[in-house]
Amino acid sequence: MRFQFLTFILLFALLGCNPKTKDESTKKSKPAEKHKYAMVIHGGAGYMNDNPASKKANDLYLAVLDSVLTIGETILKNGGTSMDAVVECISFMEDKPIFNAGKGAVFNHEGENELDASIMKGDDLNAGAVAGVKTIKNPIKAAKEVLFNSRHVLLTGQGAQDFAKIQNIELVDNNYFYSKKSFDYLQQVLKEEKSSGKHSLGAEVEKTKKHGTVGCVALDMQGNIVAGTSTGGLTNKKFNRVGDSPIIGAGTYANNKTCGVSCTGVGEFFMRYAIAHEMSSILDHTDLNVEQAAEKLINGTLKNIDAAGGLIALDYAGNAAMSFNTTSMLRGYINPDVRYVKIFKD
Repeated sequence: MRFQFLTFILLFALLGCNPKTKDESTKKSKPAEKHKYAMVIHGGAGYMNDNPASKKANDLYLAVLDSVLTIGETILKNGGTSMDAVVECISFMEDKPIFNAGKGAVFNHEGENELDASIMKGDDLNAGAVAGVKTIKNPIKAAKEVLFNSRHVLLTGQGAQDFAKIQNIELVDNNYFYSKKSFDYLQQVLKEEKSSGKHSLGAEVEKTKKHGTVGCVALDMQGNIVAGTSTGGLTNKKFNRVGDSPIIGAGTYANNKTCGVSCTGVGEFFMRYAIAHEMSSILDHTDLNVEQAAEKLINGTLKNIDAAGGLIALDYAGNAAMSFNTTSMLRGYINPDVRYVKIFKD
C-alpha cells in the first residue's frame, strides 16, 4: 500500500503539478487561418492629405492599387507563382509615375534618377538586387535575373546595367524616368539646402511627400512566399547613396517558415535595425503574430528613434500586416475571400 501511494505521488508530481507539458512549452502559436493564396502591396508610407481637395488624387492612387491587386490575383488564383505575381505587380507600379519607383522616381543631387530594387524567394532564401541603376526600365526585372542567372545577390551601377543588357532586360535613356512632379520637388529641396547651408534630403524638407517606394509580397498555392521592393530613393541624395530597398534583410526579406516583408521609409534606419529580417526573427522566436510583430518594429523600435516609415508582410499562412507610423501608407491586400485598398489609418 505504501509503494502504491508513493507511485501515485510521483505520477502526480510529474503530470499534475507541471504547469506546462513538453508539447505546451515548445509549440509555437499558429495563425488561426491559412489562406489558399494571398498578396499584400504598398506604394510608400508618407503624409498624404485626407481632405476634399485631395479626393481626386487619392482616388487615383486607390484605382491604381486596385489594378495592381487584379494583376496579382489573376496570377495567383490561376495557380501562378508568387515570383510571377510580385514581378508583374511591381513592374506595373514602376511604370506609373505616381510612385517613387521607375518612371516618376525622385532625382538625386545631380538631377538624375538612380533606381534600386530587390526580390527574395522564401523557399530557398535566394535573392537578387540591383542598386544605383540609371537605364534599366524595370529594376525589379533585373533583380529577378540576378537571382536566377548569377551567383551574386547585389549588382550596382554600370555593372548591373551591363548584366541587364546581357539578360535582354529593356534599357532606356535616363530621361525616360523624368516627371515634372519629382523634378519640381528637387528644386524645392535644393532651394532649402541653399538657404540653410546644409545638405537636405527630401524626407527632411517637409512632411508632405505623396508618393513613395513600392513593394509586394505574395503567397502562392504551392505555399511559397516571394517579397520584392523597388524605389528611386531619397530626393537630393548624393555620392551614389543606396538605401534599404535593395538590401536583403533591411528592406526586403522572405522565408516560407515565417514571412515575407517589404519596407518603406528612410532607409538608413531600416538598414541599421535590419527591420525586414527582424520581422522574420520575431515570428520565429516569439509567439507574436505577424501584425503584432510589425507594430513592435514600426510603432515601437522605429518610432522610438523618430524614424518614419512602414512595412507590409505576409506570414506563411497568408495573414497580412500593414503597419506604418506616418499619417498614410498606400496599401492593399487580397486573399480568396478578402480584397481592399487603403491610404489612411482606420
